[in-house]
Amino acid sequence: LPAAAQVTLSFHSFSGSWLIGLDPHTFIVLEGALDETGAPVFENYGFSAVTASPAVLSGSVRGKIHIEPEKYVRSTNRHFSVPVTDAQYHAIIAEMRLWRDAPGRSYNLDQKNCVHFVARVAALVGLNAEVPQTMVRRPKRWLNFLTRINPQLGAKEIP
Repeated sequence: LPAAAQVTLSFHSFSGSWLIGLDPHTFIVLEGALDETGAPVFENYGFSAVTASPAVLSGSVRGKIHIEPEKYVRSTNRHFSVPVTDAQYHAIIAEMRLWRDAPGRSYNLDQKNCVHFVARVAALVGLNAEVPQTMVRRPKRWLNFLTRINPQLGAKEIP
């Protein structure tokens, strides 16, 4: 008999650097195959401002779901991974579409950014996804915090 298909959800961060013009960021990666159809899955999603500009510091701006190039994904920190059911996969995709299709100024650096998007996905798969206000601009630190408050993951913090 063929092995059962499985999709794995991984949580990634990039520390960023103001010197090279890349902001700190967190995003998710879905890879594997769906049980129901065997269809292969290799997708990633993050949430960010449409345009990186000083306006981001002043309030809400237009947001977008951002898909990272594979080369970028390989260069980031993978904090932990969890298997997801087909139903959870479809719920994640539905959530991503809600964020992608939100009208107007949907991105806010302190209230609705990449950390909040990834927290919503984490909650969909049953993780404790608390977002302390002190971590909303610190994706790597926040994912390390999730590692601590979800000991069932068996993951280690990334220095």
